[in-house]
Amino acid sequence: MKTVIHTENAPAAIGPYSQALAFDKLVFTSGQLPLDPVTMAFVEGGVKEQAYQSLKNLKAVLEQAGAGTDTVLKTTCFLANMEDFAVFNEVYTEVFGTEAAPARSCVQAARLPKDALVEVEAIAFIK
Repeated sequence: MKTVIHTENAPAAIGPYSQALAFDKLVFTSGQLPLDPVTMAFVEGGVKEQAYQSLKNLKAVLEQAGAGTDTVLKTTCFLANMEDFAVFNEVYTEVFGTEAAPARSCVQAARLPKDALVEVEAIAFIK
């Protein structure tokens, strides 16, 4: 049976979806945008700041599910501009490291919700 995951420490869904769903020992997150969960506005700055916020939001959802960045198996990362790949990687490496980093896909999207520069989703196991 699936369990809906919701936390006030990440932005509320801006459409008909859940922040994440858990099934058995797995959690599947929705894409996390760089929104401040209180103001629901983008954080100030560029791709680096947006990457930090998206990953901070992802961490909050994972922790609510009983998982964490250390239990992420796979991420899918969306960038508005692949020219930002190196900057995004710097932030991503700070969060996930390089040893045993999750499997990952990273693609340029024609347009992200609310014109975000970054969006990240994950599949993780629950501790």
